[in-house]
Amino acid sequence: MNWSEEDYAEFLKKKGIPTEPKKKSKYRNNRVMVDGIYFDSQLEADFYVDLKLQLRMGTIKGFCRQPEFILLEGFAGQKPETYRADFIVFSLDDTAEVIDTKGFETEVFRIKQKQFKAKFPGLELKVERK
Repeated sequence: MNWSEEDYAEFLKKKGIPTEPKKKSKYRNNRVMVDGIYFDSQLEADFYVDLKLQLRMGTIKGFCRQPEFILLEGFAGQKPETYRADFIVFSLDDTAEVIDTKGFETEVFRIKQKQFKAKFPGLELKVERK
C-alpha cells in the first residue's frame, strides 16, 4: 500500500501520535520531542529533563514552561509587546528565576532582556547557553 503524506498524517492523528508540519527553523536548530512536548532546541529539551529531575529530587519547588511577560502595554488597539521565556523555576526559598536557553543571543533578545530587567527588577533572568 502506498500512502501519501496526508494519509500517513491522518493515520498518526487517529492513533493519537502528535504530528507537526515540517518547517525550517529560523536559527537552524532542531526541534526535539520529549514527553510528547516539542522543544525548539536540544538545549531546551535537556534543560527540561534536568528540571524534572530536580523536581523529583526535591531541590526545586516547581517550574513552568513558556511563561509570558508583558513588557509594554498596547496602545490604541495595538497588541502589547511581550517576552516569552523558556522556563520559570521556583526555588525552595520562594524565589523565582526566569530561564532562557540560547545558542546565541540576538539583538532583539538583548533589547527584550533590558526591558524585562527594567519592568521586573525582582525577577532574575538567566540565559543558559550551549
